[in-house]
Amino acid sequence: MNELIIRLSDTERAELADLADATGRTPEECALGAVRAHVRAERERVGEAAGRLAERHSALLKRLGQ
Repeated sequence: MNELIIRLSDTERAELADLADATGRTPEECALGAVRAHVRAERERVGEAAGRLAERHSALLKRLGQ
């Protein structure tokens, strides 16, 4: 497993600690969950955009593939 260091302001760290306490998780678990959710959402958004571009330019992509 890899380690990533994220610098948080005092306010952000306190908010993360409060969320962790309220949900019965560690701050690290909360942060990891947030990163995973963000990566999933961005992957989906980028994939949809790529699909739209591929559809819009399908004729060009076919010509380039020949």
